[in-house]
Amino acid sequence: MTSFSSTTEAKQNIYQINMARVVRIHSETPDTNLYTFEYVNKEQQKKFSFTPGQFMLLSFFGYGEAPFGICSSPNQTESFDLCIRSVGRLTNALKNLHQESIVGLRGPFGYGWPMDELKGKNVVIIGGGIGLVPLRPVILDILENRDNYGSVQIMYGARCPEELLFKEDLYLWDNRRDIEYVATVDRDDEHCWAGNIGVVTILFDRITISSENTFALACGPPIMYQFVMRELEKIGLPDDRIFLSLERRMKCGVGHCSHCLVGTKFVCQDGPVFSYKVAKTLRGAV
Repeated sequence: MTSFSSTTEAKQNIYQINMARVVRIHSETPDTNLYTFEYVNKEQQKKFSFTPGQFMLLSFFGYGEAPFGICSSPNQTESFDLCIRSVGRLTNALKNLHQESIVGLRGPFGYGWPMDELKGKNVVIIGGGIGLVPLRPVILDILENRDNYGSVQIMYGARCPEELLFKEDLYLWDNRRDIEYVATVDRDDEHCWAGNIGVVTILFDRITISSENTFALACGPPIMYQFVMRELEKIGLPDDRIFLSLERRMKCGVGHCSHCLVGTKFVCQDGPVFSYKVAKTLRGAV
């Protein structure tokens, strides 16, 4: 993995708040929006780059600041996306944003997914609920550079069909012949879902995963990790080829509040992406 300090700070001051404009707002679910931003300063936008899995700190004046994972392709240079679910004072206030609204942004921060290590390898991606957000830039980057990778398998689960994120992407992934995509929902109260029903781990019975030359990336609710890691261990995938994001634990994003301290690691400074080999040694991580 490469430290954010060596890849992005040379190009930009990640601790400085820069003004960014809302370019587009797309409703993903009843409580989740996808926001597309561009920096007001065009030179700042040109300098902006990130590694999939890194996050930004968004300031909405009068309401505070919070970290959000970048979810656009790293090859998308004219703008970038943040997907935000309304769960508190700040995120509920963001529902008042409209096209041309201005916010403050700092970053990107943290260690991302091991993109260099994935090249030439088979990749299994497992997302649960809003955990698909930090995985989306990995998927987009892989699909935009498909020849650089072996087999690609995507497993995604949500509580119900209405909570599936990035539905346009899901349709495209489901119809590609060069990847394998499977999805499930916990329940289908409206009887509008023709696919799998059950938690995301039932998808391990729907596809065949080889441990040879394979990396696995996972992000989802904490309870998901216990069962997903168990399935990956059954397959025989080594701990150092399994990576997970603990991004939900972050708060201040810069290692001051200790809210994200797990064992001896600050998730916002040492993560949010960790290998399972490291994460399993941190008490309370998985």
